[in-house]
Amino acid sequence: MADTISPIIRASELLKIYKRENLVLVDASNNPRTAYEMQHLDGALFVDINTELADIKEDLSNGGRHPLPDLKDFSETLSKLGINRDSHVIVYDDKNGSNAAARFWWMLRSVGHEKVQVLDGGFQSAEQEGFPINSNIVTPKKKGNYLAEKWGLPLADMNEVEEVSRDENYLVVDVRDAVRYRGEKEPIDLIAGHIPDAINVPLTSNMNLNGLFLSPDELREKYKKLLAEYENENIIVHCGSGVSACHTLLAIDYAGLEIPKLYVGSWSEWSRKNKEIATTNR
Repeated sequence: MADTISPIIRASELLKIYKRENLVLVDASNNPRTAYEMQHLDGALFVDINTELADIKEDLSNGGRHPLPDLKDFSETLSKLGINRDSHVIVYDDKNGSNAAARFWWMLRSVGHEKVQVLDGGFQSAEQEGFPINSNIVTPKKKGNYLAEKWGLPLADMNEVEEVSRDENYLVVDVRDAVRYRGEKEPIDLIAGHIPDAINVPLTSNMNLNGLFLSPDELREKYKKLLAEYENENIIVHCGSGVSACHTLLAIDYAGLEIPKLYVGSWSEWSRKNKEIATTNR
């Protein structure tokens, strides 16, 4: 696209433009549709992380808790939302963008859609800004006809992670909370701990105390210091299920740096495959 837009939009900015004809506002909160039907930002459509942004297998060791969906299915989801190649998509969730909003952003960017932004601070920031909230169920402004052909952003699979995690030329970044990384507790997956030699950079460190992203300059300083000695193709980011890791990929992009690899299977796959597990900090 000719015009480059920030991957982050503030609630005050959204309030000024959300009724534009070509704008598609999407609620990607990881809640049942019934919660969306009770309240959401005015004009927002709903996308389900479990059924539309992932292809969850019966055996979670097969790709983890949120594997990527088939591209044909993802194309159908985008079309159902009325998203076309020229749509301006703005997505939010109720976890400061760290839930499915960043994942949906990554998926759209990965299929080549550049005009997509995540609402900084999510639902809460919009509410504080006085954004209209209601229970009105809306339909897409126009019919979508989207064809997603390939995942264009870099990906790593479990075999690659296992092969390179102890290689000093590679960096594996775990964005989960420190207590989960250290193996002190694991509230979601079966086993606590982390991938050997992965470092811990909790996604919460991307935000200030108000739950908003740090400035691009602050994020650039942080991640340039962390990633500078590694080639971008040698950096792999993961979380528990390949969803919240996208918050850090979003932060890196917001900082103006190249987006590194995403390990979608993440800890939820690794910990179910009898792989080596570490519980000490690197």
